Amino acid sequence: MNIAETTIEADPKVPVIRLRREFNARPEQLFRAHTDPKLFARWVGPDRMDNRIEEWDARPGGSWRYVATRDGQEYAFRGCFHDVRPDRIVQTFTFEGQPDGVALETLCFDDLGGGRTLLRAQSLVDSFEARDAWLASGMEVGVDQGYAKLDGMLADGTV
Repeated sequence: MNIAETTIEADPKVPVIRLRREFNARPEQLFRAHTDPKLFARWVGPDRMDNRIEEWDARPGGSWRYVATRDGQEYAFRGCFHDVRPDRIVQTFTFEGQPDGVALETLCFDDLGGGRTLLRAQSLVDSFEARDAWLASGMEVGVDQGYAKLDGMLADGTV
């Protein structure tokens, strides 16, 4: 099995994190995985985390909230959808443990042909310190493990 690699980069001039990853999936499958709350809860985040969707309205102006749990600890995340269309999602993202840290996220699903899609994601935060704290938090583990779960769901036809 070919394990896809996620590229995570920090922009040196703007407090942005950029992520790129290819999937063996059509763009509409990735869009569905990011907008269907039941699917999203199954793959997002690190292994051994259980996700509970509390609110999910994937449309422009809609909001979302989910709680991730592990070993009795809860971590809540929330945001608002600003643009939701088959090739692009724009949303805010806040970890409720740091409620002043709001990121503006843009996800683009680029059709590469042949049943492959490039996911390009960008998270804009309000300072370089906040960006660097995200990078130091171990976010790449959650990203890599979450996308590995999504790969499995794509491969077995769940998505």
